[in-house]
Amino acid sequence: MIITLPNGQLIDTTKDLDAVERHILQKLFIWETMAKTLEEFREKAGLALKTGWNKSGPVSGSRNLRLIIQDLEKKVKARLDTHQG
Repeated sequence: MIITLPNGQLIDTTKDLDAVERHILQKLFIWETMAKTLEEFREKAGLALKTGWNKSGPVSGSRNLRLIIQDLEKKVKARLDTHQG
């Protein structure tokens, strides 16, 4: 999967993330649509990084993963702002 960030940067999840990061990202894609608050999304992201893949332990997360998470946070905020107005 190729993810395009708002600044035009392309992240190829196959090449630019490891398997654990891809698994975490799958979880966060779900939470992007389900989180009732930005704080809830951030909690889920933090928990996913803390537990890792199949409870393998903490994942620091690469720069690419952090950039994707920041973009997802913006999308969550935009979704919530749209529904509040």
